[in-house]
Amino acid sequence: MNEEERFVQSTKNLTDAEIENSLRPTSLDDYIGQTKVKEALSVYIQAAKSRKESLDHVLLYGPPGLGKTTLSHIIANELGSQFKVTSGPAIEHAADLAAILTNLNQNDVLFIDEIHRLNKTVEEILYPAMEDFALDFIVGKGPSARNMRLKIKPFTLIGATTRAGMLTNPLRDRFGVICRLELYSADELKIIIKRSARILGINIDDDASGEIAKRSRGTPRIANRLLKSVRDYAQVHGEGHVNKAIADKTLQVMEIDDLGLDTIDRKILLTMINKFGGGPVGLDTLAATISEDATTIEDVYEPYLLQLGFVSRTPRGRIVLEGAYKHFGMEYVAK
Repeated sequence: MNEEERFVQSTKNLTDAEIENSLRPTSLDDYIGQTKVKEALSVYIQAAKSRKESLDHVLLYGPPGLGKTTLSHIIANELGSQFKVTSGPAIEHAADLAAILTNLNQNDVLFIDEIHRLNKTVEEILYPAMEDFALDFIVGKGPSARNMRLKIKPFTLIGATTRAGMLTNPLRDRFGVICRLELYSADELKIIIKRSARILGINIDDDASGEIAKRSRGTPRIANRLLKSVRDYAQVHGEGHVNKAIADKTLQVMEIDDLGLDTIDRKILLTMINKFGGGPVGLDTLAATISEDATTIEDVYEPYLLQLGFVSRTPRGRIVLEGAYKHFGMEYVAK
């Protein structure tokens, strides 16, 4: 199973788009979780509307699947503004970004996903655009070259990233509102699952919602993906009704355990325990042993294991902690 085929991957796959669009809330009141972020944004939005000005530029960062794009849509809805979407990799040339910016209307919201992937030349066009609502151009060459400034209409840039540390300081400093989205609690995910089930017309028991929630790794995208799979299983084996037994059986078939670990997560942990005595083991050595890319382990698989407290990074390499041994029913010997 590769990363794109995992049910518990937090990055979006091709099958997520349709279900996410139908389940996306349209107001802050309907947006579940991220209470502190919502409270802050509500104040900033109300202030901007009362002054009839564009909202300060907003940076949303955090792990994938937590609702950064959804929250951006909501900000535009709350402002009553048009919402324009692009992404860092899609803007290849400075002229591409300039064309987007010059076509924005007063107080429009421009959303740039994966903003950390903007190239340097494109990023430099953003600096005066964000700060002064202007585009700077060099006209001509050599001694006759001169700088020209083109004014653009005030707008709000919303940047989304899973890697805030990769943003340059000049770009980060131009965002007036910076919000970190946190992983969701099981209770919050349970509410999201019940709301999604209602919209999708799924008859689901309360304890079944809780069973899915606790295996969703704190991520709404994964929760909705698992709900969809459980629904399909229930249609075949449970007459369309999702109870706890159906939910548990579906997730067992998908090889997702009580903590949301799948076969790859368990392979990583058991390899470290059985072949390396729990570590320390270097990332490259681990990657070669399980035939996986080191960057994929570090960026995709490892964060959740770190969050659970099952793995720790040390100067000598990765080590498996006591919680992982207990999860597998193994005896832990402190080193």
